[in-house]
Amino acid sequence: MRRLIHVPLSPASRLARLALGEKRLACDFPLAEDPTVHLPVLIEPDGIKREGLWAIIDHLEGAYPERPLTQEDPEARAESLRWLDWAMGPFHERVTQKIVFEKATQRFTGATARRVPDMNVIRIGREALAGALEQIGAAAERHGNLASRECAIGDLAVAAQLSALDYFGEIQWASFPAAAEWYLRIKSRPCFRTILSDRIPGQPPTSSYAELDF
Repeated sequence: MRRLIHVPLSPASRLARLALGEKRLACDFPLAEDPTVHLPVLIEPDGIKREGLWAIIDHLEGAYPERPLTQEDPEARAESLRWLDWAMGPFHERVTQKIVFEKATQRFTGATARRVPDMNVIRIGREALAGALEQIGAAAERHGNLASRECAIGDLAVAAQLSALDYFGEIQWASFPAAAEWYLRIKSRPCFRTILSDRIPGQPPTSSYAELDF
């Protein structure tokens, strides 16, 4: 059986899981014994091993091209890849690391160090999150999804980040209806089912985390 060694609240691990789901590839998701190693790690049934998100995405696109994660149109593809870069770079650094990595333990985020939660850091992350949700909502209203009418890797990357935040109830969806409507569509895709079933011992998700309505 194909395996993805991961940590559940890491957006990189979540994006790899979503990509596998979009490709409709059956997979087991064992937790990493050491969350500080280079994760996620994909091990194929034939023994092929890919370490790290970008190596996994490249492998999946090359080995399983039937359900591509990017659009055919070059402009839409470029825009989707821009959202991917933004989600896994600036958004991750300014928002997710400052909220999720402060709230959850290293074992479940893959953070490089253990730390005591700092409410000042969390507050800064929340302020950045509000502006990001406005951008997401505006793009979704223009295109249907973030880059085009098709759901693509940029949508999955942003949703992977938001799902980790939503686990802790950090998003006031009623204040961002356009972003909420878009996220609800992405969250309703079959690839999201394993994400919504995640439960962290001692830190259950907010009551609306797995609901397909807000």
